[in-house]
Amino acid sequence: MKSRTYRLLTIAVVALAMMFGGVGNALAKEKYTVAWSIYVGWMPWEYAGDSGILKKWADAYDIEIELVRMDYIASVEAFVAKQVDACVMTNMEGLNMPAASGIDTTALIMGDYSNGNDAILTRGGVDVKGLAGKSINLVELSVSHYLLARALEMNGMSEDAVEIVNTSDADIGPIFLADTRQEATVTWNPIVMEIEQAPGVDKIFSSADIPGEILDLMMVRTDVLEKNPALGKALVGAWYEVMGVMSKRGPAGVEAISAMADSSGATAVEFKNQLKTTAMFYQAQAAVDYTASDEIKQKMDFVRQFSFKHGLLGEGVRSVDVVGISYPDGSVQGDANNIKLRFDTTYMQMAADGKLSTQ
Repeated sequence: MKSRTYRLLTIAVVALAMMFGGVGNALAKEKYTVAWSIYVGWMPWEYAGDSGILKKWADAYDIEIELVRMDYIASVEAFVAKQVDACVMTNMEGLNMPAASGIDTTALIMGDYSNGNDAILTRGGVDVKGLAGKSINLVELSVSHYLLARALEMNGMSEDAVEIVNTSDADIGPIFLADTRQEATVTWNPIVMEIEQAPGVDKIFSSADIPGEILDLMMVRTDVLEKNPALGKALVGAWYEVMGVMSKRGPAGVEAISAMADSSGATAVEFKNQLKTTAMFYQAQAAVDYTASDEIKQKMDFVRQFSFKHGLLGEGVRSVDVVGISYPDGSVQGDANNIKLRFDTTYMQMAADGKLSTQ
């Protein structure tokens, strides 16, 4: 009898293993990969990983989250290729790369907006109108290019008035500092702060002049989020725990800032200075309110118009409305039948309402 019972139990276990792909796999947690790159507004993700905060939240929602540090454009390309499930990126790259490529993308977390981190720098007292006829080094079709276009537009000028010289971000600082004949460049921090220290250099226009237009977001593939909302809950919960640590005085905040600074290759003072030009949404409700505001629609229209003009929405695209962008109030910019970029406050509102927990 004992032998027969053992055999029956063995058969049952084997059957279950065949049904669920093996006992171990049946019990395995869903695993997700999140790509991030070095930037002041995204350093909290590394701290979330190193401190154990992200693991704590992932465990609470019975999933695994792997953080992968990558170069910025490579990380967005990996997101487009579905090699990662979530990725930090700006609103412009979110529209131009995954959304324009047909990847349904959700802006899960409104992290911050650049409030001076991106800037036009000149020598010789050149102002924006004085850029006419000048050669300007920048990363073409990047947010630097967008910043320049907005500065020119706001001063009644067009891009035709200047000569854009496509330059890698690694070369912009050294070239401008070494060649004092160069009169203008456009870049982002920490390169901006490095160049600003040179004698005779002025910051004539920055993202502080167009607040809310260069947004730094955590993007998630919509299909992944819909399949398992636990990913959204864990990421948002971990993010706002780190925001709470960063925004409070005391040893924990000092330690967090120091760790982020060190990982980004900056001193604590330099990192704090970069934070001053970054409008962080430390409170979940503040992020919700901005994401749900009418202002963001106006800002995104500037971005999509620039993107269309420069062919970033796809080859041969004839309308700025080709990609639909949806907002929390249900409104849509562009093609309502082709929504590929979604600003969603659902999970941030959960955090604001205290509905996310590790207990």
